[in-house]
Amino acid sequence: MSNRREEIFEYLPLREPTLIILLSLADGEKHGYAILKDVAEISNGKVRLSTGTLYEALARLLDQGLIERATDLPQAGREDRHPGRPRKAYRLTLKGGQVIGAEISRLQALVATAQQRLDFAASE
Repeated sequence: MSNRREEIFEYLPLREPTLIILLSLADGEKHGYAILKDVAEISNGKVRLSTGTLYEALARLLDQGLIERATDLPQAGREDRHPGRPRKAYRLTLKGGQVIGAEISRLQALVATAQQRLDFAASE
């Protein structure tokens, strides 16, 4: 189990856009355009990805096994029909969820340390 745990920590720290892409997929599968919109929403408009940057990130996350292509798309394909190529949807893997959890824990520890130091500095 420690090897698995060590493997998860090899991905940390995550870059902010990567974390937000993974968070976008945490509540279910999405196609690229939906991820782009969700990333902007999650970040309150501070992170805006070009389609090229998004698809490069998705390819890297696929290679790392943090996400996978969704093969069963009963609703996404019907509701979002548009001309041209069919949309590819992506979903978070178990490993991807574990990486998000580890990153959130890392960030929470960092914030706790920062708060302690700021509290100490303010009390002097």
